[in-house]
Amino acid sequence: MSRRYADAKEAFIDEINVDDYIELEGSKRAYDQLEHSLGKSTKMVLLFGKPGTGKTLLLHRLFQRYKYQRDIHFIETPSGNRREFYEKLFRIFSGQTMPKKSKINFETFVAFGKKIKGERSIVILVDEAQMYPKELMEEIRILSDTGSIKFVISLHKTEDEDLIAKQHFQSRIWETIELKNADRKELKTYVYKRLLNRGLTEIANQLEDKHFKFIHKATEGNFRECNKLLYTAFEIYEYYDRHEPKKIDFNKFSMKILEMAAIKIGMLHV
Repeated sequence: MSRRYADAKEAFIDEINVDDYIELEGSKRAYDQLEHSLGKSTKMVLLFGKPGTGKTLLLHRLFQRYKYQRDIHFIETPSGNRREFYEKLFRIFSGQTMPKKSKINFETFVAFGKKIKGERSIVILVDEAQMYPKELMEEIRILSDTGSIKFVISLHKTEDEDLIAKQHFQSRIWETIELKNADRKELKTYVYKRLLNRGLTEIANQLEDKHFKFIHKATEGNFRECNKLLYTAFEIYEYYDRHEPKKIDFNKFSMKILEMAAIKIGMLHV
């Protein structure tokens, strides 16, 4: 028994890894906008899109690219409460840990931001901003008005909301960047490169247009959903390879297994 299906399955583990970044037209355009925004006087930049469109990966890539060149910081995990956020902000400002018993004085942070204007230009990447309370988002807006701190805020856009943050910040957001689901061509490139990066050329070449048509329809071009579908498909392949290898055609990718995977994870109903 070979490891090819196990390796193919691992190619679609949904995790944030800059080394696995695959440059597609949509993500390249968004990244170029993000990179360009660093050199502008923009106080706030909003990166938005549905979950699974690659927002966090773009922020990671931007941070890794500039962390040794700029005063840039990444608040990746949403703060559980207001104090936790300001503890992170205190460390960014001072390089030190905030004393445990100290009280949060928002005006002190604002005063500090005004004081360092012209001396420091801080960029703070804030992921999963939809998890923050409105009061804290308003304080972030005020901090950005000091002119020394640029916030790049990543936010999920759901079917039910028409970009809450854009309405909330109004003119405070000087630039918005939207990440959309991939079209079929982009999704095909994404899947191919995921497999080819792990030397799985034979499996990649077995995928045909009919498979990509099904994958795109089932996932609506969402990368996270695509990862979930193909991970499950290769998990099924791995099972048959171990226990019933005679049922597998090693020279042809099975639409039946792809449909089984979609049914298993609830993308296809029978």
